[in-house]
Amino acid sequence: MMTRNTPTTLALALLLVGCGGELQDEAETLGPPTEMTLTGPAKRLCSGLWVSRRDDLEQLMYTTVLWRDDQVRDYESGELVFEIDEQLQIVSARYLAEEDAVGRARYFGDQGCVILPEHTNGVFFTPREVTSALPDADATPWPMGDLLSDAPLPDDVDQDRLDEALATLFDNKKDNRAAYIVVHRGRVIAERYGGGAHQDMQLESWSMGKSVTATLIGRLIQLAQLELDQPAPVPEWRSTPGDPRAAIRVSDLLRMSSGLRFTYTTDSEEQLAESFVPGQPDHRLGYVAPIDAFGFAISREAEHAPNSVGRYRNCDPLSLGYIVRRIVEEELGEAYHSWPQRALFDKIGSREWMLETDAYGNFLMTGYNFGTARDWARLGQLYLQRGMWEGEQLLPEEFVEFVATPAPAWSDGAYGGMFWRNAGRVEFETLPDDAYWAGGAGNQMTIVIPSRELVIVVLHHRSDVRAASGRWDRLREGLGQTVQAVDPGWSW
Repeated sequence: MMTRNTPTTLALALLLVGCGGELQDEAETLGPPTEMTLTGPAKRLCSGLWVSRRDDLEQLMYTTVLWRDDQVRDYESGELVFEIDEQLQIVSARYLAEEDAVGRARYFGDQGCVILPEHTNGVFFTPREVTSALPDADATPWPMGDLLSDAPLPDDVDQDRLDEALATLFDNKKDNRAAYIVVHRGRVIAERYGGGAHQDMQLESWSMGKSVTATLIGRLIQLAQLELDQPAPVPEWRSTPGDPRAAIRVSDLLRMSSGLRFTYTTDSEEQLAESFVPGQPDHRLGYVAPIDAFGFAISREAEHAPNSVGRYRNCDPLSLGYIVRRIVEEELGEAYHSWPQRALFDKIGSREWMLETDAYGNFLMTGYNFGTARDWARLGQLYLQRGMWEGEQLLPEEFVEFVATPAPAWSDGAYGGMFWRNAGRVEFETLPDDAYWAGGAGNQMTIVIPSRELVIVVLHHRSDVRAASGRWDRLREGLGQTVQAVDPGWSW
């Protein structure tokens, strides 16, 4: 059920974690508080409306906002209600049976949509306008702009095979594929959009943003503000003698091997009972509560020795985000919210990359980030070029090599440094062994294949509720066909 109402009709109750609100009673049934099941859908709808600017509301609801069958059932029955305040640009979500439980998110311009704290329409930072210094993209050649070559493809690129790949990927509309771009030797050789998306639409990228965090760390290393193997510059970990967290290095955080105690979605009920909010995985707390996500991450105690256990936990990229913000503001003396645009995005031709924040203004690049498919292709090209861009070394070559190298604490070799690896071609038998990628939930991928001089970007609308079965198999097949288009000898 959807309504567009005036501000006076909006409910204002939201559990506030870390800002004076009451935590869920541990004696209650284990599971996330109702409010924390509503903030995510409210935020996704908010971002779809005002960040991606999607105009098909029904498609937005069923491909991005509603993730589970029970949410679809409750929405279609009128039990789950969304209210849109066009004037204040606020989305509220609530269940009719629990009117005091409300999830709300508000659009704050260049900081995107932010989950709102309880009893206020504001946040705990001053939103900042972020502008690009680059000229008009339509009049600037690729990759610094969007003007593509109209020359015929090189003879060693098989157009028919590319067309087969695009057909495999896009013929089934229910696959919810939003974008696909192939860049070979720096030139865009294939590009297609679906599901209402287009080249200028900022699309849901999810955990691909972790690789953007890594790239910002790489920029700071190139600027001599950090070193890979230095102890992580987190004062809270070094202020107490004997704190085991003092041994955590920057490289351990990049490899998701910090050892911080942080519960995950697949943990046992007993483990989830020990979460900061019992029943709510710590890993997802930054997505559903108006907390200081950086402060929360660095406050976690040590569970394992650094570099001894590799596991996918948001505490590590959030701690890296804290380090970036601290160095930018305290060491460089620059404006945090506009620094990525100046220090990275403008340099590679990206004019508008939406890095959404928490209520304290911290970038939530663990998942709340939106980029165009072409901008993701530019980022992939930066890594393919080993950190070099138009004569300027933006990332150290050693850093580029590091992110694609197996993290020692991960036994299967599937993880590098905030990038995934095609170790043993287990994940993608249709791609070469040296492929590595930024990856996000819902099959968001920016794939770098050095041996084939290829960058491939594929983006989807995330929800599975109206997705066709076999989407993953068609993705794997289409990726393999794409490689064959530049290497006819490739097979799997």
